[in-house]
Parts: sequence; C-alpha cells; structure tokens
Amino acid sequence: MSEKNDETLANLLKEDRRFEPPADLTEHANLTADAYDAAAKDREGFWAEQAQRLTWAEPFTQVLDWTDPPFAKWYVGGRLNAAYNCVDRHVEAGRGDKVAIHFVGEPVGDTRSITYAELQDLVSQAANALTDMGVAAGDRVAIYMPMIPQAVVTMLACARIGAPHTVVFGGFSSDALASRLEDCQAKVVVTSDGGYRRGSASSLKPAVDEAREKAAGLGHTVEKVLVVRRTGQDVAWDDSVDVWWHDAVEGASTSHTPEAFDAEHPLYVMYTSGTTGKPKGILHTTGGYLVGASYTHWAVFDLKDDDVYWCTADIGWVTGHSYIVYGPLANGVTQVLYEGTPDSPERGRWWDIIEQYGVTLFYTAPTAIRSFMKQGREIPDARDLSSLRILGSVGEPINPEAYVWYRHVIGGDRTPVVDTWWQTETGAIMISPLPGVTAGKPGSAMNPIPGVSAEVVDEEGNAVPNGSGGYLVLTEPWPSMLRTIWGDDQRFKETYWSRFEKLGFYFAGDGAKKDADGDLWVLGRVDDVMNVSGHRLSTTEIESALVSHPKVAEAAVVGAKDEDTGQAVCAFVILRDEAGDGGDDIVAELRKHVRKEIGPIATPRQVMIVPELPKTRSGKIMRRLLRDVAENREVGDVTTLADSSVMDLISSGLTSGKGED
Repeated sequence: MSEKNDETLANLLKEDRRFEPPADLTEHANLTADAYDAAAKDREGFWAEQAQRLTWAEPFTQVLDWTDPPFAKWYVGGRLNAAYNCVDRHVEAGRGDKVAIHFVGEPVGDTRSITYAELQDLVSQAANALTDMGVAAGDRVAIYMPMIPQAVVTMLACARIGAPHTVVFGGFSSDALASRLEDCQAKVVVTSDGGYRRGSASSLKPAVDEAREKAAGLGHTVEKVLVVRRTGQDVAWDDSVDVWWHDAVEGASTSHTPEAFDAEHPLYVMYTSGTTGKPKGILHTTGGYLVGASYTHWAVFDLKDDDVYWCTADIGWVTGHSYIVYGPLANGVTQVLYEGTPDSPERGRWWDIIEQYGVTLFYTAPTAIRSFMKQGREIPDARDLSSLRILGSVGEPINPEAYVWYRHVIGGDRTPVVDTWWQTETGAIMISPLPGVTAGKPGSAMNPIPGVSAEVVDEEGNAVPNGSGGYLVLTEPWPSMLRTIWGDDQRFKETYWSRFEKLGFYFAGDGAKKDADGDLWVLGRVDDVMNVSGHRLSTTEIESALVSHPKVAEAAVVGAKDEDTGQAVCAFVILRDEAGDGGDDIVAELRKHVRKEIGPIATPRQVMIVPELPKTRSGKIMRRLLRDVAENREVGDVTTLADSSVMDLISSGLTSGKGED
C-alpha cells in the first residue's frame, strides 16, 4: 500500500470509542450473532433461506452455479417478477392501503402519499404504455429523470415487462447520456421537462434531445421519448418521437399481468466510471439481486413493519436502485422520496421532513453529514428528531468525527450508526455493523454481513494480520453480484477478477485496513477513480474533457481530500502555445467546459495552469506527486521522474497565484 495509506492506517489505530447496541434493539433484532455462524457453516443454505423472502413463480432447483467462474448463476431454474415482488404481492396480502411512498417535492407544499394499491395501478399503466410503444422483454429503456414518483414507477414498469432499464443521473450532460444510450442501444428514453433544484426549475428534456441526436451520429436511433410534465417549462417537441406521460400513461389500463422471468434475466444496466474513460455498464439480473437488496435492507436497518424509512440518494446511482426502489419496496416499507436539495428553501429542510413524517430509519452520505456539521447543530436542534432509531452512512468512508456528530446531534446518542460499504458492482451492502449485534466504532465499516465473505489481502492474496493494510477482496460469490459488463465479458474479467485470478477473488478496487481488533476500515480507491460526494468519477474521462478544449494541450486530474465532498477534482493543465497564458478567465472557462462535457458533479475544485507534468521515463504521469501538491503536502520521492525539476516548476507556478479561481 502507499505511504499515504500507511499514514492513515496508523492514525486509525488510535480510535477507541465504542457504542454498544441499545438493549431494546438487541432484544428484538432481526438478525442475531448466530446468523454469522449459520451462514459460515452452510453458505448456500443460508442464501436459499434468504431467497424465501421473495415470491417465486417457479422455485429454483440450484442455489448457485459456479462452474464457469467468474460468471455466476444464482437460483438456477427459478422464475419471478421483480415488480410483482415489490408491489402486487403486498396488495394481494391485504396491505394495499399501506403507504409505499411519501413524496415530497422541493417546492414547499408539493406532497403526495401513494399507497401500494395506487402504486400497483401506476406501474401497470406505465407497463401498458411502454408495451404500446413497442417495448418488449429484453429491450432497453433509459431513464433520465428527477426524484419524482414517475421515476420509480418507470423502473418498476420496466421490470414488470422484462425490459432492462438504465437510469442516468439527471446531472449528467447530453454527451454522457448519449454514450450510454448508444452503448446499451436504448429503444425508449423516459424523462421530464425538468425538475426543481434549489428553488428553480432546471431543464432535462433539452439534454435528451441533444443526446438523441448525438446517439444518431453514433449510429443508434432512439425510437420514442416519454416525457413527464413536471415544471411546465416550454420544450421542443417532435410528434414522431415525443410522447407526453399524461397522454400515454395516465390514460392506460390499470390492468396488467406481470410475466415471470428467469432468475438470471437482466434487470438493469448501471453505468459507472472506468479507468479507461469509457463508462462500464454493470449488469444486474433479477433473482439474486432482489434477494441481496431485500435481505440487506431488512438486516442492516433492522426493518420493522411500522418503520418509516428515508434514503436521500438519487435513483441515478446504485444506492437509489437498491435502497429506494428494489430493497425497500420488496420489503413492503413506507418510505420518503424527496426531490430536492437539503438546503432548499432553507437549511433545515431535511430535518423538517424527518419530523413531519416520523422517519425512523435514515440513510445518507458523509458528504451531507459534513455539510451539516459546517452549518452547526442549531438547525437540527430546532426540530424534533426523536423518531429516529437507526442512522446509516453510504457512498464513501465516514471520518470518525462526522460519525460521532451524526450519532450525537442527529441521533441524540440513542441511535446506532450503520456505516455501510458496497459498490455498484456488488449490488447490495457487503460490510456493515448489524445494529442489534455489533458495537459501533466511529470510522470503521466493521465486518462482512452474514452470508458475505470479505478479506484484506496482500499482493499475493494472503490475508493480512490485524493492524495491517492491503486490498479489499470478496472471496466467495454472492447473490447480488454483477454478472458482467454490458457487451464486454473480457473487460469484466480483466477489471474485477484478473488481479487474484488464481484464487478466484473479486477485487473491489479499494484499499482497506484491519485494526487491532480485526475490524475493517475502508480507505478508498487504489486506482485512478475518484470518489466525489460518494459518486465515482474517472480521472481519464475528466482529462479527456479538458483536452477537448482548444486551448488545452495536456491535462492530469487527481482526487484530493475535501472536507465537504470526501474527494474533490483537482486538474493540472498545460496550455497550447497559441493560447499563451490563457488569459485571466481561463480557469473559469475550463471549469465551465468540464461541467458542460460531463456534468456539474465533475467540475474541478481547482484548475492549475502548469508548464509541465511530472512523468516517468516511459511517459506515465505520476499522479501521486500531483496529489501531494493538491493536498499541500511535502512532495514525495521524485527519483523516478524523467525530469525531477518539473515539480519545482509546478510549485513556483502555483505560488504565483494562478492556481485557483
């Protein structure tokens, strides 16, 4: 591991705070310590038992087929429908009047509560509308929407008819959307005119129109665009392609019979950043994924029938798939769905919602927690948050002080904090405390949950001793695992399985540490993918965007520590000769350019204009040294550089005041 990680590891050893589970929670916990032993003794038997949480149209005959690793098949022979499991079966069981979704729009007063019976009607109508548009089982549907009920309805409608969906985060640009439409050959796009963001209406439909044109230039034709009228903005319209939701869906029949699909039928493709700059389409299938999502949601949040659950993620990321749509709804939960930002119209909005709806289980990202810490405790203290009983953290490692603040200020020192580690690729939580079993340790994800086998290993794949760091791997297959990268089995093998191929380990791409107690601390990426506000962004993709600007000759991007977002994008740019010094506005111009090319989430915190980049003799950029600069550390070993004076040039250039906007 790097020197940086070794430093971090040494600091982690000093954490000695412990928070025992509340006695009443332990007494009635969904899972007890016995579950670890049961899963270890008979792993497949354990996962067969968890599969009984679902309703199967045809029972499976084999739990796991691992005869052709790394290509797994789970619940072989079983058939089921994901939407039926998330909606219809709850209605059939007499729980149709239970609220499934409390929707809260960003504009104050824009609320709607949807029961499971109403959700069944909405999903059936959307399924009929998509079918009328020519969408059949196996066709791909792209979703580019704000956090409104129709987004969830569309995902479930796709699952109902067996059409794999790909949800693209509404903050991504038309270029990013176009590349995804082309890669998965989406037949239909579902979007809205726009959504509300920090008090104003932001548009979405224009980006879809641009993306559709760009996809056509790549040789792919999107046949239909289904549009929700959300904000009332004027939008360009093509009658041969565009269809209003209120015309096609709201007038459709509420009667629809879901079809059962094979357990390995594709459920969705979720694009995540790759180190090559080309996004990776992560494929999840139906049976194993749904088992993993529902089991982990029930176990990690100790879910009870009367809980009100709220995950603040966007459905454009995997957390929204697993812990807003599929896991919670499969479990028949009542949950909050919120459209906007935490600080609109004022900074206490989230806490108002918790108080109003009596939220008991709350799942958010360390980035949000750190921003609330910066605002001070007076804002949450002015609200009644006593309904909360479990707090969750997701997306990136949570630093110990944020953990303690979260537990103390938001949880009133009553609530366990479940610090969860998982990925787009794993589909569901892999490592987390169990709130009724595990003592909380600020900053540590603790242990793999029952049924999951994880380890920290060295370069050869040997488990490291307590007190040491290494690579975080999963040593056994698990039901919600990715099946492949869409259209690229070879890349799937090379990306996730090649490093420890002989041992059959899945390499997560993260470094981790075992502390003196053997508990796990996740340290973040060991490759060149950044984690910004819990969102994984490729350095290569951002570098490519910078170099596409006519004034830029070369660029290197690193992720640097950031108090608010975990990591921030820092760019080092060499300008073309004809650009001269670029002018006073070049930094703002380049930040704006990245925002346009990829999206706001990728906007660099800093753009530093430099004369050269630190490279090895073979031409590889030494990003480690650039991170040292970006994080204001003493620059490390430069002996492998082709020209060691480059770092002096960079440092002198930054001190001249041209580094930041």
